[in-house]
Amino acid sequence: METINKLPKRRSRLHKSEERVAYLCLIPAFLGLIFLTYLPLAGVLGISLTNWTGLKRPEWIGFDNYVKLFTADPYLKDSIIATIYFAVLSVAGSMIYSLFIAMLLNRKIPGRGFFRAVFYVPYVLPAVAIYVGWSWLYEANFGFFNFLLSEIGLNKILFIADSRYVIPSLSLIAVWLAGNLIVIFLAGLQNVPGVYHEAAEMDGANGWQRFLHITLPCMSPIIFYNLLMSLIANLQVITPALALTNGGPGNSSRFMTYLMYDQAFVNYKLGYACATTFIIFAILAAFTAVLFKTSNRWIFYEGGDDR
Repeated sequence: METINKLPKRRSRLHKSEERVAYLCLIPAFLGLIFLTYLPLAGVLGISLTNWTGLKRPEWIGFDNYVKLFTADPYLKDSIIATIYFAVLSVAGSMIYSLFIAMLLNRKIPGRGFFRAVFYVPYVLPAVAIYVGWSWLYEANFGFFNFLLSEIGLNKILFIADSRYVIPSLSLIAVWLAGNLIVIFLAGLQNVPGVYHEAAEMDGANGWQRFLHITLPCMSPIIFYNLLMSLIANLQVITPALALTNGGPGNSSRFMTYLMYDQAFVNYKLGYACATTFIIFAILAAFTAVLFKTSNRWIFYEGGDDR
């Protein structure tokens, strides 16, 4: 009887010991969040409330930078539109492309390992080199794409020199660089239970029906993760503008991050640039909040209810 009474006490001590170990293991993560995320974010907020060039003492001006951004800045509206337009095209294209390629690579085909590497390699190559290479393909007179257009009797297109085509052209490159999404989708597809497909096939379901009612629901947590990561990355885009367009033609590719870069490192308006950074953060937070708020309507967790 005494042994039985001692068991709950032992379990309680063991539970407390495990809690202490867990908290100790979490300390590095908390320190990383504090010193690498929250403190820099607070610093950016503080600088955004000053007039600082980086060369002299900051001058406190309150919310004047924000007021100027929304009332007098000639680039803010175009930058927000260009950034969201690029993000929507890139995220939608990347999700469709990467899931399609992952489903092909998930099949038993000759040289499957080689093709998996081929589609992943663009993601690990230097981004600037990739965009410069694509600029040769987009070249107005002798580029490969315009060569194909002229061969079939169509007019040449100024892919990155025409405001109508520059964002879709840059988004196409972003889609091609989505090798990381392919790898994650491929890992998710390999965890879809095969018995579901076998049972559906025995019931007469065709390939599209199995994809729609089995693959997509089972992949919905992976889709959510890739969608979130792709959205965050593409809303912070800057490499295409730096490598190819310099924000042009006009302001059609002057993304928010490029606007921030121009203000901080060209015009030396660090306080103004930090205010722009907080607007980027607000846009990211808004899109992320909407995604999380709507996720419980379409994410399916195997072995449990939708959350």
